[in-house]
Amino acid sequence: MSAFGSKSAAAATSRPDAASTIENIPTSRELGVAVPAPDSKEAKTKTERKPWAHFVAGAAGGMTSTFLTSPLDVVKTRLQSDFYKQQLAASHSNRSGGLIRQGARHFQETFQILANVHKVEGWRALFKGLGPNLSGVVPARAINFYTYGNGKRIIANTFNDGKENSTVHLFAAAAAGIVTGTATNPIWLIKTRLQLDKQHASSPGSRQYKNSYDCARQVIRQEGFRGLYRGLSASYLGVTESTLQWVLYERMKGYLARRKDLIVESGRKETLWDGFVDWSGKLGAAGSAKLFAAIITYPHEVVRTRLRQRPTDGKVKYTGLIQCFKLIWKEEGLVSMYGGLSPHLLRVVPSAAIMFGMYETILRLFGEKA
Repeated sequence: MSAFGSKSAAAATSRPDAASTIENIPTSRELGVAVPAPDSKEAKTKTERKPWAHFVAGAAGGMTSTFLTSPLDVVKTRLQSDFYKQQLAASHSNRSGGLIRQGARHFQETFQILANVHKVEGWRALFKGLGPNLSGVVPARAINFYTYGNGKRIIANTFNDGKENSTVHLFAAAAAGIVTGTATNPIWLIKTRLQLDKQHASSPGSRQYKNSYDCARQVIRQEGFRGLYRGLSASYLGVTESTLQWVLYERMKGYLARRKDLIVESGRKETLWDGFVDWSGKLGAAGSAKLFAAIITYPHEVVRTRLRQRPTDGKVKYTGLIQCFKLIWKEEGLVSMYGGLSPHLLRVVPSAAIMFGMYETILRLFGEKA
């Protein structure tokens, strides 16, 4: 026996547990290399969940998108309300035309109101309701992303062996929408009232509401505490939009993930183009999912705005969800169900891309899975 063999044998003899120790190290079946044991510190670090990361990421995404799209939100709210119908009708001698002409008119009205708001009320009016909008968007998006991000994991682990699919995404999104709508409805009502509170730049004292606090105080005094929850039924109806958006977004992300898996399986390295496709694909998925969901479910947005309008001469015109649908249809026709659609789409599609992009980026910074 050689000296090398003797030394090896002696080493093995002097350490009888060496072989058994090596055998007990968990090994990856695919790669044949040692991996950390399930109870090791390294494994715990890799599997540790950060539920709060979804809360922070959602809040940051909502805040960023709201700042950038606030003027279009003001225009959308005004086009949805009936306060500005006479003003717009007076500027058009002929309201007839097909769907294409009426759709083009919606875009014309969008830019017309943008110009009029700036001219008559001043540039600050383009950011009316931004305060309550931010105070609503930040907690709303934080609650929504937190509930959805953690909800899909809990639902999958409880009912589907830890596997995510479209059904899991649907129930998680529905739960997130209901929780968010209930928690933030008073904030959105105040935002709507402020955006519809017209004021001429030459007469600063012509507004009914001084600020968000004054608006809330007047609503409670005149309509009771329940007045803060006007439009909640339409918000619940709007859960269909957020649910559809989340399901479509997850499905599109699944296609991108499969594309990435195929690249890894092929053994080739990812190029800059692959990175661009993954990044832009997620932004496109967020925007296109929102576009489709918004067009399909848009009438609830108009009904929700009408239900949140302040009473005229002490009388509430729209008293409930079904009554509001019927009255708008009877008095104004089907087209009014899509009032404000053009600024809404101009706002929410890029807003969704910004928000979801920020959400995914921040989650990656925290090492959490989206």
